Amino acid sequence: MPSALMTKADIDGFFRTLADRMPAPETELVSSNPFTLLVAVVLSAQATDVGVNKATQALFARADNAADMAALGEATIREHVKTIGLFNTKAKNVQRLSEILVARHGGAVPRDRDALEALPGVGRKTANVVLNVAFGEPTIAVDTHIFRLGNRTGMAPGKTPRAVEEGLMKRVPARWLLHAHHWLILHGRYTCKARKPDCPTCPVAPFCRYPAKTALAG
Repeated sequence: MPSALMTKADIDGFFRTLADRMPAPETELVSSNPFTLLVAVVLSAQATDVGVNKATQALFARADNAADMAALGEATIREHVKTIGLFNTKAKNVQRLSEILVARHGGAVPRDRDALEALPGVGRKTANVVLNVAFGEPTIAVDTHIFRLGNRTGMAPGKTPRAVEEGLMKRVPARWLLHAHHWLILHGRYTCKARKPDCPTCPVAPFCRYPAKTALAG
């Protein structure tokens, strides 16, 4: 049974409640500048933030900019990220995108969606994260958590990540858009979990339209 559609008042209350609890949510990926953020997000596909952070600590100590990363070479990058899933492809992408940033953008990460998506390993979701976190753009990167929440809560139902993204961009009040991405990810990661959402302790349960809320045990 699909969730009923949340009203604009529901959505406003949902984010107001999360904002009261966490006024300035941040990504759990560790980075020091737009370049290290970009690399961390590319590496995070089908991997946990914790796993990525463990791998990038030593990598970024050696190369925290595009020129130095390109100079490391694919084999050295691969050695650093071999604990992460799809590490062969990811090492190749990090090497190549670093070379492209040096050759085409003076080593800087572009504040432009098309230019970002032209980089190896960078799709719409990754570009949205970089635009939001590095440049303060009000974008929403739909990962598995946000896709689940968009549908489960009735906030922005959609059959594809792009449909959920477009629904959220239309329905989330403008004052919440800058941080909506992180509020939703963190809520999905720790409370509105995939297998069993923790509805009894959920602070935004009154606004959610999920018809199968879990109950207190016993």
